[in-house]
Amino acid sequence: MPRFSRRTRLATAATTLGTALGIFASLGTATTATAATSPTLNGEWAPFDRCPVDHPAMLAADGFDKTPQCVVSTSASGSIKLGKTTVTTGKTNLQVGVVQNADGTSTVVAPASGALVADPAKVPGGLLGLMCPSEIPVITGICKTLDDSRLNTITATMESVGAPYAFDQTAGVLTDMPIIALPVRIHLENPLLGSNCYIGSKSDPIVLRPRNLDYPAFGMSFFKGDGTADEAGEMSRIDLTGAPQNDSTFAVPGATGCGLNVGLINLAVNAKTGLPSASGNNSLMLNNAQTHLAGLNAPGTVVPDAGKVLAENWHSAVK
Repeated sequence: MPRFSRRTRLATAATTLGTALGIFASLGTATTATAATSPTLNGEWAPFDRCPVDHPAMLAADGFDKTPQCVVSTSASGSIKLGKTTVTTGKTNLQVGVVQNADGTSTVVAPASGALVADPAKVPGGLLGLMCPSEIPVITGICKTLDDSRLNTITATMESVGAPYAFDQTAGVLTDMPIIALPVRIHLENPLLGSNCYIGSKSDPIVLRPRNLDYPAFGMSFFKGDGTADEAGEMSRIDLTGAPQNDSTFAVPGATGCGLNVGLINLAVNAKTGLPSASGNNSLMLNNAQTHLAGLNAPGTVVPDAGKVLAENWHSAVK
């Protein structure tokens, strides 16, 4: 099997993961990790403050058959349409480790705290917009109480419910081809909906397959192990920015677990929002993605310890 140069492989992996993960990052998540609990890193390492460099799969990467890398993708805006409801998404930050295999496949490793940190998004119209008016008498009674803004406000937060799969590296550098499959669910939160109201579930997730609508701008920099910029440094960083991304192929299951009278409120939410919703009736759009990938320039020179060296470098950059 032919082997490509390290920089070619790094750039390909960055494009593949960065564009795919950028879309996923635009959605939001319920993870408890926050920037306040993450370390501050020096220089070029700064965006990668949650990279799971100490995960066994990352540490075991030898630099020959398996190469470890860090990926971060951030987004400030986007939107998702589920059935009849469209939600504008908030600020998000997605970070993962990547083990690139010699056969061209990749394994994604999430941080222990979760891959995504994001601001919850507000659902337009709140609970009134989500399930009112309704022909169900009990729901009609609830609707009459929703003038209280606290009771009406509802937030939607995206959560990962399974490992990503179906990577296509070729799709990462092209347009209109699915890059990766991402199983997720959406947590709807409101005092009347309770704490277990979800669209999608672990057993029946929404599966997003993002694709590029355009090509991202490409940049590359080099740095020392501790993050200090240096053209002769042992580390490199790829920057992929600005590409719009979309998926309109995913199906959306109905809401479950909503409210004290679960059956009736599920029914009202699904009826008003048009759920379940078949493929072609839903869409995801990311207006702008800022994606970065960091890895060793020459992992072959530190075989079989590439994963350990990457981790040592990352820790040396912690302020």
